[in-house]
Amino acid sequence: MTVDLKGRIALVTGASRGIGYFTAIELAKAGAHVIACARTVGGLEELDDAIKAVGGTATLVPFDLTDMNAIDALGASIHERWGKLDILVANAGVLGVISPIGHIEAKVFEKVMTVNVTATWRLIRSVEPLLVQSDQGRALILSSGAAHKCRPFWGVYSASKAAVEALARTWAGETQRLPLRIVSVDPGATRTAMRAQAMPGEDPETVPHPSEVAAKLIPLCGPGLTETGKLYVVREDKLKDYRLPE
Repeated sequence: MTVDLKGRIALVTGASRGIGYFTAIELAKAGAHVIACARTVGGLEELDDAIKAVGGTATLVPFDLTDMNAIDALGASIHERWGKLDILVANAGVLGVISPIGHIEAKVFEKVMTVNVTATWRLIRSVEPLLVQSDQGRALILSSGAAHKCRPFWGVYSASKAAVEALARTWAGETQRLPLRIVSVDPGATRTAMRAQAMPGEDPETVPHPSEVAAKLIPLCGPGLTETGKLYVVREDKLKDYRLPE
């Protein structure tokens, strides 16, 4: 499916690698101007080169998502320059540790919640006024199957993603009468650095490359997305209602 995003402004967090990196490229290929956020300046510069190579444009914003003041300032800067935001891809996140709940250090638990949950809420708060200025605002909130499976030893990551989905569902309900459409995204197993950290013995060639996942997200960023408050499961390539473990 070809999606025309010419003239659209898209914000992608965690854009220096993995799903965020390739989603930013796909958005640029579709014509959107990409505001790319990440901690790693070198990764953002590589992304900028890749976007230019496909004929796109980007604005690089290097900052750490634990910097809440920077998140607040981001919304203000976007408003000053463009006056609106059309697409949000809230992709950035951290795994923490695979460990029994009782063995997780407080600082690790708090960092996962800060990056995955608090920063996502702060980002929503910062850019919602901009998204509602768009005639077809779209927000993709990256989640995980871990939010539903709640496997042993995945407690902190599972809890953070369950919280992120709750934020997305609530936000969708609050804005359902507006043109803004909001979905959570379960990308499934993907060949990323986070996956390698979680599954050190896995052959990376056995799971999809992040570029494959990114390509499936672009239709959710265009006018074809009419539903809100749903969960998009990449491996099934469809929107679903939020569900309990099967």
